Amino acid sequence: MARTFTVEADGGSRGNPGPAGYGAVVCDSATGEVLAEAAEFIGTHTNNVAEYRGLIAGLRAARALDPEAQVRVRMDSKLVVEQMSGRWKIKHPDMRPLAAEARGILPPAQVTYEWIPREKNKHADRLANEAMDAGKRGRQWEPSRSTAALGAAAAPAAAAASAAAADEEPEPLGESDTAVGWGDADMGTPTTFVLLRHGETPLTPEKRFSGSGGTDPELSEKGLWQARRAADLLAERGTVQAVVSSPLKRTRQTAEIVAQRLGLDVRIEEGVRETDFGAWEGLTFGEVKERFPEELTAWLASPKVAPPGGESFAATARRVALARDKMIARHAGRTVLVVTHVTPVKTLLRLALGAPPESLFRMELSAAAFSAVAYFADGNASVRLFNDTSHLR
Repeated sequence: MARTFTVEADGGSRGNPGPAGYGAVVCDSATGEVLAEAAEFIGTHTNNVAEYRGLIAGLRAARALDPEAQVRVRMDSKLVVEQMSGRWKIKHPDMRPLAAEARGILPPAQVTYEWIPREKNKHADRLANEAMDAGKRGRQWEPSRSTAALGAAAAPAAAAASAAAADEEPEPLGESDTAVGWGDADMGTPTTFVLLRHGETPLTPEKRFSGSGGTDPELSEKGLWQARRAADLLAERGTVQAVVSSPLKRTRQTAEIVAQRLGLDVRIEEGVRETDFGAWEGLTFGEVKERFPEELTAWLASPKVAPPGGESFAATARRVALARDKMIARHAGRTVLVVTHVTPVKTLLRLALGAPPESLFRMELSAAAFSAVAYFADGNASVRLFNDTSHLR
């Protein structure tokens, strides 16, 4: 028997048009259990655009949980409900592509629409307000900081409406008035890279050099399991909007498992492939030390030195930085999963921190670990996460 989900979605704009955000929550219709939340600050837009974006996010989250499920959409936007139900024409040119996108997420026979009064849509409403508050401070909405579920049950509807009108919401615990630690930081929506190292290959537990110039191994059974666990976590959070991968097999396999779970496509980016370790490919550090003692000493002493027949860390940093800039331009203001390798992840973190090249040797990065960096339009960056493996426990 097909599962049944209830999607509640909302969007708002403080100015109409003005700073806008959306929120969406997916619940099990039978038990009421919250299965997924999504929220995002989307820049300057109208209420209606934000409402449609909330609908799209909710439907995508439902599809990621179960593409065969029956979905009951509940919204306090009469416009969106009537247009998506086919009873009202869509006249505004900004609405038509959004409605078409929403219709294409799940087969129309699986989705029904119901209008509800605002006081019955508190969870999604508070998610939208949290997203707008995060955008006001130059941040992305973070599930771990959300109190929307609590507020939906406890806060009076009038208080929520008043807070939205006043352009304020209670600040989450531990937050400050500065965006990322400096007073004059850019306050626009950052582009966030969620960095995922690929899952294990047969070479990973043996700690062998495995770069761009070796055998291009596939994921092991454990690596496939790790990729599925990463996919589960990202589907639960529902914040990733695009997936980018290194061209190597182990990253493509990891990315495809996640992307399929999220209902997204994988874009290949050559610039985030692993360093080419040349003659050291497939060897352990001990074997390299025994066979190439002078070359190893020189390599450890300078990022400009390459392994025999390979690539230096300085050269890797140049192409990773170029790829970073291309991805920021392509995905401005969005959250992007970048599935890559040890050296590119460490390099992106090092560059974001302004740390010296030798810091690469002082970072431990596990297989299938998450890290995250937010990039702001003024050129500043903020490291949000490093080597998180909690989803593998």
